[in-house]
Amino acid sequence: MQIYNTLTKKIEEFIPNDSNNVKMYTCGPTVYHFAHIGNMRNYIGHDILEKTLLYLGYNVTRAMNITDVGHLTSDSDSGEDKMEVARKRENKSSMEIAKFYTDAFFRDFKKLNCKMPEIVSPATENIDMYIKMIEKLIEDEYAYISGGNIYFDISKLKDYYKLTNHKIDEMVVGARDSVEKDNKKKNQADFALWFTTSKFEGHELLWDSPWGKGYPGWHIECSGISIKYLGEYLDIHGGGVDNIFPHHTNEIAQSESYLGHKWCNYWFHNEHLLDESGKMSKSNGAILTVSVLEDEGYDPLAFRFMCLNSHYRKQLTFTYDSLKQAQDTLNKLRNKISNLNNDGEINQEVFDKYNNSFKNIISDDLNTANAITLLYDLLKDSDVNDKTKLELISNFDRVFGVDLIKEEEIDDELKKYIEEKIEERKQAKIDKNFELADKIREELLSKNIEIKDTREGTIYSIVK
Repeated sequence: MQIYNTLTKKIEEFIPNDSNNVKMYTCGPTVYHFAHIGNMRNYIGHDILEKTLLYLGYNVTRAMNITDVGHLTSDSDSGEDKMEVARKRENKSSMEIAKFYTDAFFRDFKKLNCKMPEIVSPATENIDMYIKMIEKLIEDEYAYISGGNIYFDISKLKDYYKLTNHKIDEMVVGARDSVEKDNKKKNQADFALWFTTSKFEGHELLWDSPWGKGYPGWHIECSGISIKYLGEYLDIHGGGVDNIFPHHTNEIAQSESYLGHKWCNYWFHNEHLLDESGKMSKSNGAILTVSVLEDEGYDPLAFRFMCLNSHYRKQLTFTYDSLKQAQDTLNKLRNKISNLNNDGEINQEVFDKYNNSFKNIISDDLNTANAITLLYDLLKDSDVNDKTKLELISNFDRVFGVDLIKEEEIDDELKKYIEEKIEERKQAKIDKNFELADKIREELLSKNIEIKDTREGTIYSIVK
């Protein structure tokens, strides 16, 4: 497998530390608000990576954190803890906020057919590990106490910026956002490992530590959780491109200083999802989530399919027109597949030929767009029988994850809804309101329900 490594800035052959056993870490959500679809593009990318590794025969153990404390409103050490902001906004406890938005995140995560990591751990459950790491960093003189807070001293490292290839005087002081000068730091690029004093009054989440009651910084949590659950040697660590600096830069600094050796070999980053005004974020007004797309009548997997048609290292612009096109294409694809006949025998030679082609394509830095092209080539190939096609498509969809083959049952509630819409459409046609009739057909199709007018009346089926 060939994969782009942010650390070396080139595509490399993927070689795990331990034979076929891969240890992978994904930066998880900060659960102070809903995750927008830009965030979810990142998790789709990591899901594709993990499922590709599994398809190629690797064993994967994947961990992901849930940030429920310590992430400030700036990625430096300025601003408020995002959980505190949410607590004041919604007048709930921090843990109530965390549970609500964690549950919302995983609902959307599941709707996108993302595989749950083997290890999911909230930051608040690993305080002892952070303290253990910080104590050693202080002992080894990589960290220092100033004004009650603990900071990592980046001047102790010659290669602090190796993930970004920047020089210290070219970087913003520890953040992308505007940064307030912190007089407690030796160097303004130093970053906080633990807070015991700050300008935040009434901070709810505090723990006892050797330095007084306080709470961890954001960066230490991912290092602590990864090392605690995956060990000292990590194969792949990933996140969005906005995590490269300062978050992942700081993770490398503290982890390798604590461990005394190289920590992670491959760094995997997804590019941004843009809207028509620029980078999608939570500060641009209404938050566009997977659930919002669903409420608008779109299949969440249409969004996943839209992402699959673009390379994960390219920026992707979201519009409702592009989503509708993706949904229409996906529905047609499912419908075409549903018409294949499952009788006969699998042609093993043909199966192996297409399967090897698929492996070669997805092994090329996750080229999912070309893999979809291969799927269309397979469907058009008249020399391949339907049984073989269905077996291959079922296998391909282990990576695609868009339910290309899915048996769906129609429950009573859905059946009632469909029948009411059919009657509504029938009346619209009697009234010669053909625009409304077409709109009802499109509404049903957006929910994967296809209707056909026959001599016996209107019939319907679930589009697979």
